[in-house]
Amino acid sequence: MNEFRSAIGRRTIVAGLASALAAPTVVRAQGTYPSKPVRYINPFPAGGATDTLSRIFCAKMSELSGQQWIVENKGGSGGNVGMDVLAKSEPDGYTLGLGGVASHAIAPTLYAKMPFNARADFTFVSTMWWLPNMLVVNLEVPVKDVPELIALLKKNPGKYSYASAGSGTTLHLSGELFKILADVDMVHVPYRGAAPGMQDLLAGQVHMIFDNIPGSLAQSRAGKVRPIAVTSAKRTPVAPDVPAVSETLAGFDIVSWTTLTGPAKLPPNVVSRLSELARKALESDDLKAKFQDLGATAWWQSPADTLAFRDAEEARLAPVIRKSGARVD
Repeated sequence: MNEFRSAIGRRTIVAGLASALAAPTVVRAQGTYPSKPVRYINPFPAGGATDTLSRIFCAKMSELSGQQWIVENKGGSGGNVGMDVLAKSEPDGYTLGLGGVASHAIAPTLYAKMPFNARADFTFVSTMWWLPNMLVVNLEVPVKDVPELIALLKKNPGKYSYASAGSGTTLHLSGELFKILADVDMVHVPYRGAAPGMQDLLAGQVHMIFDNIPGSLAQSRAGKVRPIAVTSAKRTPVAPDVPAVSETLAGFDIVSWTTLTGPAKLPPNVVSRLSELARKALESDDLKAKFQDLGATAWWQSPADTLAFRDAEEARLAPVIRKSGARVD
């Protein structure tokens, strides 16, 4: 994923190494970590892509750490409910969770009031995976690529609509960034989840959708929709024949990304140990293959780089959210 963002400065890596070198003294004082099962909060409902990917990750972490990692689903408010529980947990390394773009980069701008501080109330251990959206159109829409779609929208401002899984989601922001960079006008139709949006696309009620790649790829392979582009900065290995929007619109890049996250003030030795376990898990061939089958790319970064990436993403997405008019009071 570093390929899709500007490089993080080397000074953050040096700082991380300094913390790691100090860790052994703390480990001797506190014992080997982990010494009991780890609770992992997924702030989204069971059965979705984040749940499946989380369980694959936690199974690998259980194998590597010698302790069971137990997934607990606490959905609600775009991930804020589960993250609020995590923020208020004991910072001992035995309650961790799934942070990411929704709760830690989009929510601070989208929500007028937040139950937690998306930066200060957490420890960012590692990135875990990134998952692009795919732009697909109804078969009746007479375009086969991004340049043709832009030309169609410019000739017919306000005539064509795109579905999303709800205001403020990466699906919605993908459409809004497309509108900004292409200077086109299309109507946003929000749904309560991507599935009903896809159903209306198939029925011809909307013209296109920016959907998480597992659902959109399945429908395109079945010949029910036409794939136009992916929203990552570069093509995804899951669908290498589908171009990236950025090949036409320079700078276009919106993906769903996740982080292994804990409450603030996790002990440095715990952070160091977790970071190393996560690196081994995310660089293992079996986990990478399982992730790729679901359209996700395994992705590890150091704690310092993960925090820097979160900060950069919030700053990058904030103006897109504000321009879209999405706001939750």
